[in-house]
Amino acid sequence: MALPSYIDAFKSGGLHKKAETALSMLESCAICPRKCGINRLKDEKGFCRTGRNALVCSYFAHHGEEPAISGTKGSGTIFFSRCNLKCLYCQNYDFSQLEEGRKAGASELAGYMLELQELGCHNINFVTPTHVMPQILEALILAVRDGLHIPLVYNTSGYELPEMIRLLDGIIDIYLPDMRYADNAHAARYSLAPDYPEFNQRSVKEMFDQVGIAKFDENDIIERGLIIRHLVLPQDLSSTEQICAFIAKKLSPQVYISLMSQYQPCFEAESNPPLDRRITREEYARAVSSLKKYGLENGWVQESHGLERFAGTNIKRNI
Repeated sequence: MALPSYIDAFKSGGLHKKAETALSMLESCAICPRKCGINRLKDEKGFCRTGRNALVCSYFAHHGEEPAISGTKGSGTIFFSRCNLKCLYCQNYDFSQLEEGRKAGASELAGYMLELQELGCHNINFVTPTHVMPQILEALILAVRDGLHIPLVYNTSGYELPEMIRLLDGIIDIYLPDMRYADNAHAARYSLAPDYPEFNQRSVKEMFDQVGIAKFDENDIIERGLIIRHLVLPQDLSSTEQICAFIAKKLSPQVYISLMSQYQPCFEAESNPPLDRRITREEYARAVSSLKKYGLENGWVQESHGLERFAGTNIKRNI
């Protein structure tokens, strides 16, 4: 198995330079599309409510991700608290929107990575990393120095600045972004991000340009590449067909997609119809039809008789 890209970046000094660049951008914070402009190095807080240090809710070997991510030994998942979105239906609202979580400096974050590697996890999976990407790079230097050598998964809501994703070139081997909306009005109403579609599509294109079609080892565990997650929302608020068209035409019909059916009303969804209900089987079936319409054949759909379950463990199963 080839070593992750960040090993060479560490040896060449490129990782250190990227970390310095990212950290300097916290002085007048401009690391996500919101560009709050506050000085996070002095612990000032903007939209994401995160100052100098990252906040971590939990870290553990996660067996509930896509089969290619979790494999048999689990994905070494670090859940970061808070977020640069405010989705009315967030299932992780207790730590993305509320105050759950503890501060973690660079040495602590590095320790979490090494502990997860010691557990035998296939990768280190950063969940909601956008607003703490500089802190992750800072910690990564320490972790690599002390022996980290497994791939990194950048598991993001997809509300990213393309130039910040460009900074991660040569560091991240596996991108796992959401593509949540193709409609500005829906993005504004349900996640307070009217420009989500523009930044999401440009950033996902940058991810694809860096790592390309997903590649797997002999055990069907992803080593490098892009997997796009798309959560089907009630009444097609997620504009599935438009997103499928973008993937097929601007990226590649061979891109791996995880078409998720597990939406359930959480956080403030119950007072914001139609988010106050689960999706129907018919709505999910229409989403699957959109994949087929645009020739998207790689990834995971969920069983018609059990929408909460993935369709199996065969990574190369056609949709």
